[in-house]
Amino acid sequence: FLDAIHELPLEHQRELQEILEHQERAGAGGEMSLPDARVIASTTRESPRGGMFVPLLAKNQIVVPALKDRREDIPALVEHFVRRHARQFGKPVESVSQESMRRLETYAWPGNIRELDTVLERAILVAKGPVLEIDEELLDDKLAIGSYRLISQLGSGGMGEVWLARHRLLARPAAVKLIRQEVSPGDTREQLVRRFEREAQVTARLRSPHTVQLYDFGVNDSGSFYYVMELLQGLDLQEIVNRFGPQAAERVIALLRQACRSLAEAHEHGLVHRDIKPANLFVARLGNEYDYLKVLDFGIVKDLPSPGGNADSRATLLTAPNLLQGTPAFMAPEVIFGDRPLDGRADLYSLACAAYWVLTGQLLFQASTAAQMLLHHAQTPPALPSEVSELPIPRDLELVLMQCLEKDREKRPSSALELESRLAHIRCQEPWTEERARAWWGAHAPEAIAP
Repeated sequence: FLDAIHELPLEHQRELQEILEHQERAGAGGEMSLPDARVIASTTRESPRGGMFVPLLAKNQIVVPALKDRREDIPALVEHFVRRHARQFGKPVESVSQESMRRLETYAWPGNIRELDTVLERAILVAKGPVLEIDEELLDDKLAIGSYRLISQLGSGGMGEVWLARHRLLARPAAVKLIRQEVSPGDTREQLVRRFEREAQVTARLRSPHTVQLYDFGVNDSGSFYYVMELLQGLDLQEIVNRFGPQAAERVIALLRQACRSLAEAHEHGLVHRDIKPANLFVARLGNEYDYLKVLDFGIVKDLPSPGGNADSRATLLTAPNLLQGTPAFMAPEVIFGDRPLDGRADLYSLACAAYWVLTGQLLFQASTAAQMLLHHAQTPPALPSEVSELPIPRDLELVLMQCLEKDREKRPSSALELESRLAHIRCQEPWTEERARAWWGAHAPEAIAP
């Protein structure tokens, strides 16, 4: 189908409509014409506003047969999905083996095209060469990573993909994160594996209920690293603000206090998260508790130097040591400069940046490039949250956040525990309660917390 036609110049829209309608008339008259086109609906910009577009769609319907009823289309669909997923995962897959294509053409496809897409996506995920092999187990939904069976992809990002999975024996649902490997020129495969293992062991040391729980980790048959983590019901703060706008100060305070508890434990273990941001602050339903915050992705966590120790030798980065790590919009100045060892106050700066965004719906600084953003963090004084927020912000909360955003870390709160204590003493007109949290989820995103 053709999308976003309204963005074309008007004369091109008319030409396209004439071509498609001509092809449709030719096909209806029994003529052989290419492309085989059918106009389901067409409209001007004013039609939706006048309420005319929905009736137009309702009386123009097209029925697409199930995949099992049009097997002649499978090779073309396979080519399309293979090309797309190979590009997505950076795999050098060029074709599908004849035996695999035979399996695909004879399979029943109860899940229709969506199942075909998922099968090819999973096959490419573990592919090792240019010719794709489709194992029969894939058609039985049994792709395994360790003791877990991958079911569907939940999301993807710069570090890798996250999949819904289930333990083969316990039937326990989990989230499996497959890590994209980034090897620096000086790294060997063995060094990369050791670094990954240290990173997983670091995360496993954390026991705070506000830190996402690590179940397992390892290296799969294709050489990719993976983590198995608890599966959470809810939304991260990035999505909450994107979908529902800035959040009330009393709610933000309650969530920040929970994040502080997670970070306090990590810092006591000598660990700096280094990538605190809204997308890594997940607001979950945990049993009968709502708005239960979990800190995610300790994937670029760094050991603090021990007295007399070498910080670089203890780095637990999945990518190369000594590279700038983090998200520019939430990065503390000392991370940017890299001129002295980090401590937990870098995470407090990032947490305040995240809080600023959740309260106002705006980043701390506006920039068109990552370099400009980093320069702002290093040099530009931030605006007060109350100056850009449409919601009321308690003065005490604003003062605490601005202190966390000091360029000089010596002027910030000394620890996550101190920050949590100060947040606990801030008074709001209406406190954020369990009842309010439950009501918010029921009204805004019940599907995200459904059992």
